[in-house]
Amino acid sequence: MSATPRLFVTHDLLEGAQIPMTEEQGNYLLRVLRLGEGAALRLFNGRDGEWTAALHPEGKRAAVAVLGQQMRAQPPHVNDLELWFAPVKKARTDFIIEKATELGVHRIRPVLTGRTHSERVRIDRFEKIALEAAEQTERLDLPVIEDPLRLEDALQRIEPNRPLYFCDEAGDDGSAPWGGEAGRAPPFALAIAGAAPGPAAILIGPEGGFTPDERAALRGHAQVHPVGLGPRILRAETAVVAALAVWQSQVGDWR
Repeated sequence: MSATPRLFVTHDLLEGAQIPMTEEQGNYLLRVLRLGEGAALRLFNGRDGEWTAALHPEGKRAAVAVLGQQMRAQPPHVNDLELWFAPVKKARTDFIIEKATELGVHRIRPVLTGRTHSERVRIDRFEKIALEAAEQTERLDLPVIEDPLRLEDALQRIEPNRPLYFCDEAGDDGSAPWGGEAGRAPPFALAIAGAAPGPAAILIGPEGGFTPDERAALRGHAQVHPVGLGPRILRAETAVVAALAVWQSQVGDWR
């Protein structure tokens, strides 16, 4: 991986353009990294690919970057994968946002369920975490972070061509721990074997799982496909990483 600092900017990128650094970026480049006149940078904006740039300080924390040449063109958007997840405790939710970004999710939607432990959602914090993860992992765009919705509302808004893979850890026997073995969903990898790339969404529930009514509603929805993630009960953040890894290896951009 290149040691050249890599930053996301919102400005259009073209040869010779002068891109003002934000105060936070200027502080990072000039005071933290202690870079000087002409230092090499890499910039991307999610639209115009990735470009070389040269740093020009304009004070202790202010700087502009003058664009050189395009290093990578912006690829067509082909990985239209959404992650729906029930927010958990702060550090674990931060982990989910970071890893979803690293694993190529296009859109992230918090969903509120009957057993959601934390309904306090800060979209600005999520966007900052996603930005930093994209800068560090060579990603050329940022995921879209949506406002939270109640699960029932999210299901009403799902596009008709987008299957929703519901990671269902429970069985159907209400008297047995985690529903017993009857009614268990098929393994995720088996459920998507041979699937063609296209729009899709993955739903990860809260700690404690979905309520019986939520599970019944999900299993009764025409676009929802219950899938399993193995014989162990995974924590929510572990389930996110496991499900996204299965998807990317079978249908996504790992192939």
